[in-house]
Amino acid sequence: MTPDELEQQAETLDLINAELTARLNRQADSDAKIDTKTVTLIGYAVVAASFLATRHPQAILASLSYGFYAVAVLLCLRAYALARHRDVPAPRALFNRYAAQSKSVTLAALAAQRVKAFEANARQHERKSWLWRASLVSLVLGVTLMIVSIVVQTGQHGTGTAARSGTHPAANPTAVIPTRPAQSGSS
Repeated sequence: MTPDELEQQAETLDLINAELTARLNRQADSDAKIDTKTVTLIGYAVVAASFLATRHPQAILASLSYGFYAVAVLLCLRAYALARHRDVPAPRALFNRYAAQSKSVTLAALAAQRVKAFEANARQHERKSWLWRASLVSLVLGVTLMIVSIVVQTGQHGTGTAARSGTHPAANPTAVIPTRPAQSGSS
């Protein structure tokens, strides 16, 4: 575009620039929300692992559950540690480069840089979203295995020989449990 054509498009460039700015802001807000969800999911994984540690679960299923918790935490940390949200030029560079330019030239350059930033952020955002969703699946699998491991182990209590033979007090609720007679003392 020639400088004259740019000047004629100043209003359109202003509108495009405003829309790109709003989209970058929404994108940054969405990234912040994923970061919050990521930290929350790490907390859930740690609490679930701590809860499982206080129980007497079935060993193999509990080990698998701990493995899924670890995967969830690692995926969350990877999602959280991705590069910062990219913004358009640094204020000093913007001022130095475009202070002497016309409004239209400056708006065109800003819009072009915002498009590049949005595209770079979109790739990062998709990766961050995927990592968070994968960590959520891992956490759900870990919790499911935790519940199964506790239920399986709890179900194995009371299946010993005393319970099967009927000599265990819990196997026969009407059984009389012998008690020691009270001793009478002489005064």
